[in-house]
Amino acid sequence: MDIKLEGKKITIPDIKKCNLFWMIKGLMFTKRNKAKALLLFNFKKPRKAKIHSFFVFFPFIAVWLNDKNEVIEFKIVKPWIPLILPNKKFSKMVEIPINKKYSKIAEYFIK
Repeated sequence: MDIKLEGKKITIPDIKKCNLFWMIKGLMFTKRNKAKALLLFNFKKPRKAKIHSFFVFFPFIAVWLNDKNEVIEFKIVKPWIPLILPNKKFSKMVEIPINKKYSKIAEYFIK
């Protein structure tokens, strides 16, 4: 999947498109080094949706996108946060684990 951040195209490899089960589970109970990036939400109309990081034992990057895969907002999420809510409506939301596999991608978000 390709996303756009500040005019740069970023390719996220091996992204898992989530069904209902994976939308509920997200990165919970996943080992950091085995975690894959998840396309958690893919709405037809922009909206707001909450996430949490209960039972996620490592930090990850939450990225909210518009329908053109442009980054609207992102946050570095630490474990055990009860409520993460974007400021704007979004069409898609991606969770990118901060691990060895996605270290190059994380550099775009961690400055």
